[in-house]
Amino acid sequence: MFSSPYYDTLLDCLPDAGQVKKIVRGVSWTAALLENGQAGVAMHTEGESRPRMLDTLEGLPVRRAAEAALSWNLEEASEGMAVINACFNTEARADALGCFYTASALEGIDVAGKTVGFVGHLISHSGITEQLLAPAKEFFIMEREPKPGDYPDSACEYLLPRCDLVVITGSASVNKTMPRLLELSHNAKIVLTGPTVTLCPELFSHGVSRLNCQVITDAPGMLDLIVQKRTSVNAFSRHCTLDI
Repeated sequence: MFSSPYYDTLLDCLPDAGQVKKIVRGVSWTAALLENGQAGVAMHTEGESRPRMLDTLEGLPVRRAAEAALSWNLEEASEGMAVINACFNTEARADALGCFYTASALEGIDVAGKTVGFVGHLISHSGITEQLLAPAKEFFIMEREPKPGDYPDSACEYLLPRCDLVVITGSASVNKTMPRLLELSHNAKIVLTGPTVTLCPELFSHGVSRLNCQVITDAPGMLDLIVQKRTSVNAFSRHCTLDI
């Protein structure tokens, strides 16, 4: 394992009680179901060149299982992040924190004249469209599997410091690039978006300005569908947003 302030924050804020009941590896998403019925998801990230830290997360206390987020076996790290999100991303918590519900990661944010950077091909996701970005000065898309017009993700090192607004996919927390992305974006307003984003306001201390995440509202339906095909979890969740 390794130590990083970003992951330390997530782990330190976890509840002391609770147990993992079930882990489900889907096509696009990995899900965790806790014994209390709470469920969370994280982007299913391939990569098992390194051995697992733990044989299984099922049956473990949530605090122990969540440490799998630090694993360099990225399949296991997906499971660990799903456990973390099962703990944090609930409707009751969103309401208590005063979140507002919107599918748009940029709701209420003025992009006019700004240089905007996207880590992940987020156009047509999280309520983001090219029409919405029309007033921006320019925008860059940096993607690990780039589509036509995208920059490869290695361009983050050069483009993010130029941006006024940076929108980062939550899956960066699984592959361990999140801390560096936040560092590169420290002069910008930073929005984290997607089902892998954790509803943890303590992340604001790492330069984040907005958390745009999802809380699972239909765990059985979500668990059943994600193993069948590549799909979103929108039909089984609510989008919620928390600003600093």
